[in-house]
Amino acid sequence: MPDFTMPDFQTLLIYVIPLIFAITIHEVAHGWVANQRGDSTAKMLGRLTLNPVKHIDPVGTLLVPAVLFFTGSPFLFGWAKPIPINFNALKSPKQDMILVALAGPISNFIMALFWLFILSFTLNISNQFLFEMAKFGIAINLVLGVFNLLPLPPLNGSRVVTALLPNYLAYQYNKLEHYGLYILLGLLFLGVFEYVVLPIVNTLQYAMLALI
Repeated sequence: MPDFTMPDFQTLLIYVIPLIFAITIHEVAHGWVANQRGDSTAKMLGRLTLNPVKHIDPVGTLLVPAVLFFTGSPFLFGWAKPIPINFNALKSPKQDMILVALAGPISNFIMALFWLFILSFTLNISNQFLFEMAKFGIAINLVLGVFNLLPLPPLNGSRVVTALLPNYLAYQYNKLEHYGLYILLGLLFLGVFEYVVLPIVNTLQYAMLALI
């Protein structure tokens, strides 16, 4: 985690830059794969861009991370405006739904490796600011990658489950999406982040850091 003896503006940058890249590339990855598989919705709406302004969600990208940061939360979290996907336009809707869903978390794991490379580079130049940013970049991307694989609508893992279920069960399962946010908040309150997501993230982070 960042060194809170640093000026607040620097600390804020340490969090914000990796977070914006993490959620922006996550969404672009969904849209890019969907476009490759026949759905050009995101492309037509100008969402296949790394310009974060196109992906900002006022609540998920700005308000929630700001509240967590200024209240001294031990972790920072957020989300971008979801990429619109027309699953019926995909070449093979069931199979391609899995590819589109997994594209986001996979992009986060790749970004975690990118930040690991930056971290190893900073060890040779003694740049504390970049070092702390790289550490957080690894952490936030692993959190987003693992968290989004949870099989709860509307998280990416639920799309994989939907594609694997028979149609009548998938229909019933997707009804949970109306209550997904409330279920998710309840599970977070009960410790799903602390007891499920965090141990996996810590294991992956330890394995990655052991490489350098």
